Amino acid sequence: MGQGEGLFLIAGPCVIESEEHCLELAGRLKEITAKLHVNWIFKASFDKANRTSIDSYRGPGLERGLEVLARVKGELGVPVISDVHAPGQVEAAARVLDVLQIPAFLCRQTDLIVAAAASGRPINVKKGQFLAPWDTRNILGKAAAAGCSRVMLTERGASFGYNNLVVDFKGLPMMRELGALVVFDATHSVQLPGGAGSSSGGQSGYVPALARAAVAVGVDGLFMEVHDDPASALSDGPNALELEKLPAVLEQILAIDALVRRSSDGSLQ
Repeated sequence: MGQGEGLFLIAGPCVIESEEHCLELAGRLKEITAKLHVNWIFKASFDKANRTSIDSYRGPGLERGLEVLARVKGELGVPVISDVHAPGQVEAAARVLDVLQIPAFLCRQTDLIVAAAASGRPINVKKGQFLAPWDTRNILGKAAAAGCSRVMLTERGASFGYNNLVVDFKGLPMMRELGALVVFDATHSVQLPGGAGSSSGGQSGYVPALARAAVAVGVDGLFMEVHDDPASALSDGPNALELEKLPAVLEQILAIDALVRRSSDGSLQ
């Protein structure tokens, strides 16, 4: 995957709810993406360390979570990505994960970025809600200092007052100009952080619109948390895309992406 090589997708449930659910959902995602010829990475977190409430479900943890992701990877033959929250998790995670992800709230944690970058795996850094697009050059600098040039930067909206996020689409080409692969997180961008009191709310009905807008501006990949039953999801259900809606959304964005890339060399303009 690289700039100009076609749109890729990072998709899966917010958190590992069970081994059976992960395998079933990953299997259905594989069918959808294969039919549409989309390069896809399965995403599920083994731990959600930044949940709003102490009582919120966090996931099965590092050891068990990696076992589940290893099974998804091995049985379905798909690459997998998950979050790492501390340098001490990187070595074990890198033995299973194809891409290491840095959560948005941790995008300035130098030790974590350096450890992930030194693992030999590509990394995906979620741009913090508090960070300007041009300031992501410092993330790239930290990764480069650790010998890693395979870095994705993911836009997921910026804080706009309380319990709300807004996307500045100018930031997408700004970050691409830095030389990184740029991903748009269409589901966390409609999140209402802490908006439900003891959990975050969301406006999932706007996911397709923002995904279309980002692809029209020009991105290398899309990130979407997808669930077969968002109302019963154990994390981020209010902003997740319902699985049955994914094929239609993908068909739209692939058509838009083809138009955007229609140039003499096939690259984004």
